[in-house]
Amino acid sequence: DETINPLIKSLEFDSRKVTPGSLFFALPGTHVHGNTFIENAVNAGASAVIYQDELPKGAYTIAINNKTPLLKVPNTRFIMAPIAARFYDNPSEQLKIIGITGTEGKSTTVYFVWQLLQLMGKKSGFFSTVHHSFGEEAINNPEHLTTPEAPIVQAQLRQMLDNGCEYAVIEASSHGLSKKTNRLGNVAFDAVAMMNVTHEHLEFHGTHEQYKYDKANLFRALDVFSHSKKTPNTTDDSKCTVPAFGVVNLEDASAKYFAESTKYPVYGFTTNGEAGASSTGLSEQAATTFEKANIQSSWEGSNILSEKNGIYFTFSGPSAIGTNQNDLPIVQTLHLNLSGAFNVYNTMASILLVSGILGINTAEVIAKTPELIPVKGRMSRIDQGQSFQVLVDYAHTPSSFRTIFPPLRKQLKNKGKLMCLFGSGGERDVKKRPEQGKIAAEFCDIVFLTDEDPRNEKPMAILEDIAAGCESSEASNARKNTIRQSTPIKRDKTLFLIPSRQGAIKKAFEIAKNNDIVLLLGKAHENSIMYKDFTMPYDEISQAKSALKELGYTK
Repeated sequence: DETINPLIKSLEFDSRKVTPGSLFFALPGTHVHGNTFIENAVNAGASAVIYQDELPKGAYTIAINNKTPLLKVPNTRFIMAPIAARFYDNPSEQLKIIGITGTEGKSTTVYFVWQLLQLMGKKSGFFSTVHHSFGEEAINNPEHLTTPEAPIVQAQLRQMLDNGCEYAVIEASSHGLSKKTNRLGNVAFDAVAMMNVTHEHLEFHGTHEQYKYDKANLFRALDVFSHSKKTPNTTDDSKCTVPAFGVVNLEDASAKYFAESTKYPVYGFTTNGEAGASSTGLSEQAATTFEKANIQSSWEGSNILSEKNGIYFTFSGPSAIGTNQNDLPIVQTLHLNLSGAFNVYNTMASILLVSGILGINTAEVIAKTPELIPVKGRMSRIDQGQSFQVLVDYAHTPSSFRTIFPPLRKQLKNKGKLMCLFGSGGERDVKKRPEQGKIAAEFCDIVFLTDEDPRNEKPMAILEDIAAGCESSEASNARKNTIRQSTPIKRDKTLFLIPSRQGAIKKAFEIAKNNDIVLLLGKAHENSIMYKDFTMPYDEISQAKSALKELGYTK
């Protein structure tokens, strides 16, 4: 009886995409409950509906008339993960899965891991905030979501498997790891990494502790699944043992918390050697160290000790993780064709993840690191012959501001001004807004506040929240100690509130002079700006080039 046991051909949580044979999940939304659209889904041919909470009378009537099964559950969004995993035949249990979380560095590290796997001859897929690949070339991610809903996650993993991939790399956001959404539920992770945990997304998680707990679900996931998996895309039944392990940034205060969230080995990395393995309960072999004194980098991509471009650092760590601890460590100097010392962290994690998941010597992976290319919109330089620098970056949190501003401030020395342009997302963490403003005012000579994604909030109200931090006494005191010949932040002199992002960029370029640095922050790779009633197509790099061209800069 198809009424009792209907044939399911697809999984949908958007009623507009329902076709005959779809299983429709009615999700509770921020503004509208999905139960409102059950009637539409049934009319479109849904074979069955899963819902929570109270059912509208009209939906119940039409479902009964169409003999469409209705299944009530405590949490519709949570149940999507196990159903989707089963529907797509549990693809993650047939792939070797690497997951990466952190407030900053996730997208770049995912991209580096994927590149290294490809360079090692392993067919792999990945998805991240910026772009994704299902076994072919990487393409841009059209959505703002880092981690999509569970049916999309499982469908993408299935596509990777069908395309012949052995490995998949997943950017694991705190939203995706939270049990509220369960987007990454039923994903059988084999290797995981924590880059850092700072201030972000408290509008969703409520507290910093809950934010940290939700992120650590990635490490807890290691303990859920068996790590003896069938070798993908082979005709025999041979099995390979996949080494389950974790990687943590030893310089982050949460390193021990994450390490203790799994029974499997956890390895660490650090740039200064001060955060030793003993402080986190990790084995001595885990103390992979990159000596900070040997990191030489310039945001222009040139090295102060050499004519070669990029970053230099020394790797001093285990020759292979998870093997004999008596193995002699490897000490090797690396050169990366990348800008920004922060990429050292991303590279460290990538080396450990790839060498560990492949079970090979770290030297083999290190040899491929000079071939790594950066992610679009991560300290991307725009050069159209102008006399000032223009850099585009995704930085949008207080911690990322404190990472990028100081070295740029130092680079200026006694020449030029540091100018930044940014906003803050509407319907997101409001507590970070004044903190963003305070840090920007501390390090930057001129600050431009503009739209990011206002959503349902008033754009100018968001900018005023940020401006309050810029104009605070804390920012003023810090500014005196940071900026040469500091002048107070003053509206329309050193602080501009311009909602139109295009207008703000043009104003910044009009003001910029020789040797200045103009930072465009927060949009980077994203392809739109979301307002209350519409979404405007937008590309930061193209807009910057267009504004420079209008001002007569052409190369």
